[in-house]
Amino acid sequence: MKPLFHKVPTQIQASFSARHDVQSNFGSLWHYHPELELHHVIQGKGVRFIGDNIGNFSTGEVVLLGSTLPHMWQCNEEYYQDHPTRKVEAIVIQFLPDCMGRDFMNLPEMYLLPKLFENARKGMKFTGRSRARLVELMYKATQATDMERLIILLSILKTMAETDEYQTITSAHAFFKPNEVDAVRINKVCTYTLSNYKKEISLEEIAAIANLSVTSFCRYFKLMTKKTFYDFLIEIRISHACRLLVEDILPTEVICFECGFNNVSNFYRHFKKITDMTPLEYKKKYLNSKVAVGF
Repeated sequence: MKPLFHKVPTQIQASFSARHDVQSNFGSLWHYHPELELHHVIQGKGVRFIGDNIGNFSTGEVVLLGSTLPHMWQCNEEYYQDHPTRKVEAIVIQFLPDCMGRDFMNLPEMYLLPKLFENARKGMKFTGRSRARLVELMYKATQATDMERLIILLSILKTMAETDEYQTITSAHAFFKPNEVDAVRINKVCTYTLSNYKKEISLEEIAAIANLSVTSFCRYFKLMTKKTFYDFLIEIRISHACRLLVEDILPTEVICFECGFNNVSNFYRHFKKITDMTPLEYKKKYLNSKVAVGF
């Protein structure tokens, strides 16, 4: 997908941005910016799009996004309804690679940072003690002033650069340069699909949303995303199925139809293809890991 350029708000007296957001949802804008972004979800859940990856996000996640890596956090449907108490909450730290000066990266003590920034181009999801340490530092960063802010940022960079407790998120980091028309079009397609994935979406229907013929839409979507619209729709359905499985409330057969599949065998086949696990194996793996970390 072609993302929209986003200008990160900055303060004249600050070398980087650290904010604590509480709002109704995370919006629905597929975008990128030159700043790296460290994103901690304090409260909220839904589907996130990072590069060529579609996955679920939930409370506690800490992710680092590299410079110009396209992304979007799309909350579950209930967060877009007018509800006074249902909010999302996140700490977001955004910084340019040279925010401490152009010569900063050339200091001999900073030799680990180029590798960190290169890994961040694929997105990094932190786990274990490193995740917990980053959360602690991110809270401090939102409250700190003056030189203390830089000291905390250095501590954050040190923690991320030295740990092996992370998973990369996306398999690629080469994207088309965006233009406004394509960004608006692909956002309309994405938003419509996320709102209607439970029902059948015909190519004629989604092509009309993009204001293209079916043939042109199929060619356009494949060019932008490196996948067919059908594959994209299936990935979204499986992402929602994964979320419902780990919530452990509904039976698998009910989840199948809740996520837009019209028969159980079809659901199992697609789930296995995308996750390399059966729904039961996926649920057991998640619940066991949850117990192991004490959640």
